[in-house]
Amino acid sequence: MALYKRVLIKISGEALAGEKHTGFDFDFVSRVCGAVQKVVEGGVQVGVVIGGGNFWRGVKDGAGKVERVSADRMGMLATAMNCLAVADVFKQQGCDARVMTAVDIQGVGERYDTRRAIEYLEQGKVVLFACGTGSPFFSTDTAATLRAAEIHADAILLAKNIDGVYSDDPRKNPEAVRFDEIRYEEVLARRLAVMDSTATSMAMDNNIPVIVFALADPENIGRVLDGEKIGTTVR
Repeated sequence: MALYKRVLIKISGEALAGEKHTGFDFDFVSRVCGAVQKVVEGGVQVGVVIGGGNFWRGVKDGAGKVERVSADRMGMLATAMNCLAVADVFKQQGCDARVMTAVDIQGVGERYDTRRAIEYLEQGKVVLFACGTGSPFFSTDTAATLRAAEIHADAILLAKNIDGVYSDDPRKNPEAVRFDEIRYEEVLARRLAVMDSTATSMAMDNNIPVIVFALADPENIGRVLDGEKIGTTVR
């Protein structure tokens, strides 16, 4: 039996690009969708937020040439493209998926509505939340935490390119130690790179555990939900 009944999975856009670092690695996307489909068939309700970094990384890619509000809105559009692509892969695999957007984009998805999202989840549909919070200056980490709180998710599964939370950047410091479990307060106090501070504070205020793990093996999604000790739990 799964550890959680309803979860919000946050996936980075870069993870969907694989070694190409931009666009999509559809073989990998198919594996991710297959892993999610397995847990849905096992009775877990799944919402998904996808970053847009495989197309656009807001302020970083704007490089001072694009004003912050415009850069962030471009990032929202990138997340919509990712949700459309992933929803189609889900559907090709026989899994019903719905795209809901935080801003009105006719033909892309239906406008986000909390009650409707929960209805879809209860019907066994995967719900992909596009366009972040709908406002600039908020990351997709914050959007994931907001949606998790709104749909009453039992946990946030933070699927990253790194296998947990470390005391320091393990790519730069070979002495960095990975935590099996850590408290929100320590993450904030030590400014550890889990989520941005707004997202972390929101998860803490709403008492939503965050499990950080590597998406390199998409089957880790199922392992986390089976209760295996993978990655780092922030609570």
